[in-house]
Amino acid sequence: MRRMPDGASSARWLVAVTSMVLLASRAAAADELKPYTATYAGIWRGMTVAVSTLKLERTGDTWTFSSRSEARGVGRIASGVFPPLQVSVVRVTDQGVLPQSFKSSGGSADKSIELDYNWQTHRVSGTYEGTKVDLPLTPQVQDDGSVQLGLIVELLAGRTPPSVQLIDKNSVREYQFSRDGEATISTPTGDVHTVIFKSQKKNSPRITRFWCAPDRGYIPLRVQQKKDDDVQWTLEIQSLKRQ
Repeated sequence: MRRMPDGASSARWLVAVTSMVLLASRAAAADELKPYTATYAGIWRGMTVAVSTLKLERTGDTWTFSSRSEARGVGRIASGVFPPLQVSVVRVTDQGVLPQSFKSSGGSADKSIELDYNWQTHRVSGTYEGTKVDLPLTPQVQDDGSVQLGLIVELLAGRTPPSVQLIDKNSVREYQFSRDGEATISTPTGDVHTVIFKSQKKNSPRITRFWCAPDRGYIPLRVQQKKDDDVQWTLEIQSLKRQ
C-alpha cells in the first residue's frame, strides 16, 4: 500500500509542483524577437517635427532594422535629429546583435553614413559624415540602428544591457546602460506599463532614456534625450504592429 506523504513531505511536494507550474508559466509567457512596424511622433523643442516609422524585418538569418522620418512643418531644420532614412542589417547570435552594415542619410551629403562590418577580419570600414572609418571590430561595437535592436534583444533574454561602443566618425564612444525605474505611460491604445533604461556616455550631460514595454516585446514606446534638465528630443509611440 502506497504511503501517504507526511506534513513536511506534502509541503515539499507542493512547493515542487508550484515551482514547476511557475516555471512552465514563465516559459509559456516568454517572448521572442519578432518583426514589427511602429510609428512615432518626433518631438523637437516641444514641437512635432517628424513622423518616424521603425520597421524590423527578417530574411533568413539576418534582420533589417530601418527608420524612415518624414518632416512636418519646421521639421526640415531638424533633419539631423530625425534622419530621413537609416538602415541597419544585423545578425542575432549568442553574442548578441552583430551589425553587418549600416546606412544613414542625414538630409545632406555631408551628413550621410555608410559602414560595412567584416567579422572575418574584425574591422569596420566606410565613411561617417565625410570622415573615413577604419576601426577594430568587437561584439560591443554598435551603430545608431543596431544599438536600439541590441537593447531589445538583451531585455528579451532577461539580461541587463551591457556597455556598448557606439561608432562616432573614426572613433568609438562607450555608453553605459542602467535600469532607471518603471512607469505607466499613456499611449493611443491605452496606458502601458514600461521599464525605463537609460544610456549615458561617461561624464556627458546627455542622457537617453528608453521606456520599454515588457508585454510588447520590450519595444520602446518612448525614447527621450535630455541634456541636464533640458529635453533635446522625444519619440512618442503612435502605433505598433507585431507579427
